[in-house]
Amino acid sequence: MRAAIFERQGLENIDVKENVQQPTITDHDVLIKVKCAGVNPIDYLTVSNIPGVKPLPHIPGAELTGIIEKVGNHVATLKEGDKVVVYNSIFDGTCDMCLSGYEMLCRNAGILGVITNGGFADYISVAEKNVFQIPDNVQWDIAASLATTTKTPYRALREASLKLNEFLVIFGASGNTGMMAVQFGKKMGAKVIAVSKDKWIKTDFGADYIISDYDKVVEQVKDITQGKMADVVLNSLGVNTWENSFSCVGDNGRWVTFGGLTGAEVKLNIQSLYRKQIKLIGSNGSTRKEFKDIIDMATELKVRVWKRFRLEDAKEALQALSAKERDGRILLDINQ
Repeated sequence: MRAAIFERQGLENIDVKENVQQPTITDHDVLIKVKCAGVNPIDYLTVSNIPGVKPLPHIPGAELTGIIEKVGNHVATLKEGDKVVVYNSIFDGTCDMCLSGYEMLCRNAGILGVITNGGFADYISVAEKNVFQIPDNVQWDIAASLATTTKTPYRALREASLKLNEFLVIFGASGNTGMMAVQFGKKMGAKVIAVSKDKWIKTDFGADYIISDYDKVVEQVKDITQGKMADVVLNSLGVNTWENSFSCVGDNGRWVTFGGLTGAEVKLNIQSLYRKQIKLIGSNGSTRKEFKDIIDMATELKVRVWKRFRLEDAKEALQALSAKERDGRILLDINQ
């Protein structure tokens, strides 16, 4: 089969080969013919320098969708020909976190495509417990975005207990997870303030307000909320936007994150934290139950795709993640 594969880390080392051995399946696995894969920062880090990548040689790709080609002897919930999407948190199902329903916090957790081979290939073998059938009318673009891109902001807003008519500020609102966060914010009945230079996040995705000048975010949030400030601030961009995002949180507000794209080390004014009774919340992936929730909503969601690449151009697709002109998702069309 074809696969984007590397023997040692470094973007220059990834190559698409034609004669990679097709994965085998156990009694509890399914073999998926990959149709479409999302290109995500986690894939770039996997190829470039993230620790713990295995096995080597390695196939990246944390977000994928496809058709089941073959099922193991003891697979009961899936069959050949099913259209499926993969829950990409690897979990053992036996630790205290798993038994409490927090599979993404498994004591032996990892990410598909990082500690296992991923979806930048014609075929992938995945455990039945990680595979979910999706309706035939869910578009491949959405299906390939349901894992990291969609499940992560969904859980984050649930963790922040976003409520009807609350003000939600989203930093990086036109990014992969940001465009999904805007949609979930609206579904939850919030008034969404998108921080982005891209006007389409309001016209196409329904944000109520848009702030395009990062230097004036705090004062504009103050104006929009008539001095109240935000009930919830979602910021996965990291250190570069930390101060502005924290300053946007109002009394008894919640600041939530699931990423540190520009760096993770920040300074915190503890007095501001307790005087305003702010809750700082970290959120990581999602549970399988929440993943099933977003599958049930998939036909109501949309994604903006900037560029599509062939599997043979996987290296260029990964490089495109950092393009200044990037204006939406990057996808790999694999067997379409």
